[in-house]
Amino acid sequence: MISSILVYQIGQSRVWFSMSRDGLLPKVFSNVHPLFRTPAFSTWVAGVVVAVPSGLFDIGTLADLSNIGTLFAFVLVSIGVIVLRFRDPHRRRGFVVPFGPVIPALSVIFCFLLMAGLPIITWYRFLIWLVIGLFIYFFYSRHRSEFAKPR
Repeated sequence: MISSILVYQIGQSRVWFSMSRDGLLPKVFSNVHPLFRTPAFSTWVAGVVVAVPSGLFDIGTLADLSNIGTLFAFVLVSIGVIVLRFRDPHRRRGFVVPFGPVIPALSVIFCFLLMAGLPIITWYRFLIWLVIGLFIYFFYSRHRSEFAKPR
């Protein structure tokens, strides 16, 4: 579990860095350390975001939150594969998922089944975190993204 949280922390700072470069988060998240060439601010924020809950919750709670977040990310990616297959069937792909949309659809189903086995309190915490993320997206990110349509 410790190695998973450490990898999450390092990966999360890079995700925030990329989101910031796309305009989805404030530009401070894409600042790079002049000597080490790493996203320093994002790394510090990710460290605090990991450290505070680590001091407040037991390892089982953190594992459940990590599991539901990861499974939900897999669901979104699987749905994205299905949507792209139908919206842009001629797009060049690095690999092709066998059996068309069947495998991604099974992935969505099995991820939801695994998520259904998690405690209800984990779902409440996940929904609160999801609402916070959607709030940030709709009131900040959607209008500042480089992919936003010009008005």
